[in-house]
Amino acid sequence: MNVALPAIVIFFVLLPGFILRTRLKRVERTSLDFSPFGEVVAEAVVWSVLVHCAWLGLANVIAGQTFQPLVLLKLLSGAVTVQEGAAAAFAASFWWVISYFLSLLIAAFVFPMALRAIITKYRLDRSASRFSYIFRFHKAPWYYLLTGADFAEDEAPDMILISAIVEVGKEAVLYVGVLDEFYVDSEGQLDRLVLQNVARRPLSRDKPAACTSDGVAAITEPVRFYDVDGDSFVLRYSETITLNIQYVRLAIRAT
Repeated sequence: MNVALPAIVIFFVLLPGFILRTRLKRVERTSLDFSPFGEVVAEAVVWSVLVHCAWLGLANVIAGQTFQPLVLLKLLSGAVTVQEGAAAAFAASFWWVISYFLSLLIAAFVFPMALRAIITKYRLDRSASRFSYIFRFHKAPWYYLLTGADFAEDEAPDMILISAIVEVGKEAVLYVGVLDEFYVDSEGQLDRLVLQNVARRPLSRDKPAACTSDGVAAITEPVRFYDVDGDSFVLRYSETITLNIQYVRLAIRAT
């Protein structure tokens, strides 16, 4: 008991901080987090302290409950007799403690979603923002590149055009379309792009026109692009040779 109880107490005290840290960050990698262990723990501890201070303040104002640090220290003690005395005090406020941690864990899930929505709505994370060093999601580079999130609100693109060269049957083919959605793999690398209104053409059509017998280039204008039938075109990033991104605004908005 004197070994397991302090570990359980520390786990539940720090758990909200780890949950909040994970939910708040926008990361494109879904595999294991390879951040330095010290960085992860330090951030989680800081978040835990902040959320516990806020929650204890609310508990005192709303329910009139007061934090008793002596009870917590006794629970963390290695002496069995001391732990038993603290356990009795804990049992007397069992339902209050359960309600406290349950509501705190729910808030640790919900609060980051609301905070991320505010950051995204007011574009506090864009590179030109004065608060970008605090709010920018540094582990989501494709998000900024393929959503136009780095633009100011009055300069945000209406659509994003994708031009990609893909090798098809040992021939380079250019595909052009409007970006609808994109997906990344578990390592955070771009996996596939979903395009609409796609057209294609072989790059061989970019070759100079043949000259006539008198040395003057023949003026011809063949059909260069061919529409690709279908509502959505899935382009795998691993099969592309080059990728060009163009931000398009359909009309100049009034300032």
